[in-house]
Amino acid sequence: MQIAVLKETKAYEKRVALTPEIIKQLIKKGFEVKIETGAGQNSSISDADYEAIGATIAKDAKAAADSDVVMKVNAFTEEEVGHMRDGGICMSFMYAYTIPSVLDAMNKKKISSFSMDAVPRISRAQKMDALSSQANLAGYKTVLLGANALGKIFPLMMTAAGTITPSKVLIFGAGVAGLQAIATAKRLGAIVEVTDVRPETKEQVESLGGRFLTVEGVEGVVVEGGYAKEVSAEYLQKQKELIQERIKEADLVITTALVIGKKAPVLVTEEMVKTMKAGSVIVDMAVESGGNCEVSEIHQTVVKHGVTIIGESNLPSLLPVNASQLYATNISTLLLHLADKDGFKWEMDEEITKGSLITHGGHTVHEFTNSILSKS
Repeated sequence: MQIAVLKETKAYEKRVALTPEIIKQLIKKGFEVKIETGAGQNSSISDADYEAIGATIAKDAKAAADSDVVMKVNAFTEEEVGHMRDGGICMSFMYAYTIPSVLDAMNKKKISSFSMDAVPRISRAQKMDALSSQANLAGYKTVLLGANALGKIFPLMMTAAGTITPSKVLIFGAGVAGLQAIATAKRLGAIVEVTDVRPETKEQVESLGGRFLTVEGVEGVVVEGGYAKEVSAEYLQKQKELIQERIKEADLVITTALVIGKKAPVLVTEEMVKTMKAGSVIVDMAVESGGNCEVSEIHQTVVKHGVTIIGESNLPSLLPVNASQLYATNISTLLLHLADKDGFKWEMDEEITKGSLITHGGHTVHEFTNSILSKS
């Protein structure tokens, strides 16, 4: 079976779907691998590096996509789908409910697609969990971006000229990215406070040395698969009231809150930004999904009301070497769960197969994707 890797075309993207060390393992298992020329360049991987371990270089996307399985990091475009074989197979991050026209194109060609963001978050699928691997790196990089933009150091420092007090970091969301941000900020010496709509994250926050800000006496949080699926307006209002005073003292604010299938909730209003200290920094990790900060701008770093607001849309791509390495492990592990060198198993009732399969046999078969698209 032949696997192809396409070069990423999305703006601000530097990752690649497979790295040489992973391809070497796949070739040993009997797979053939084809790489579009230049696919690994932004991850510091040359065509020669791929050729050295036995991969074939394709001259363009059309030549590469004529394969049994086609892989990317980001969702496929309609043009790329057009290059694929009828009845072929593709794998990438899809966020399928956001690309209905691409799903239509896949269904017309009876392409089977597997989405890395739809892999079930269960223990036996941890090595396939690309959302977590990329979020880990994003959480780390976010703190470094914030620290670099901040005009002061993080740790307490005693000097002959006086004592420098530690910076205060306020983090919205204690998922994978938020927890890594907590750990990184604490290692750098900051005081860290954290708010999350899921009360069960309190213990994790405190284990990393953060202080958990609890919203008392309000229901209205629906959690599914470790993510907040729905958050009531009352809860969000109480949460805003809770952090209204805390944000005034924060030097760095990091927001990570996402609601699957919906626009990111606004947690930091412009009025809140106006109350923050001059020179403080906000890093909005949810900017690509609409933003947690009311005045953040995607792909931009702006200064508003004396506060620097960073709207970097693709944080893992700022660490392309590590991000590609981890993603390659994730996607290859999923592939080897689903198939061997002779073909796919098509165990349609198996949990990982059912959870990650988006289109198959000319139809969109993923239940959650269909439920979101039916409402749009």
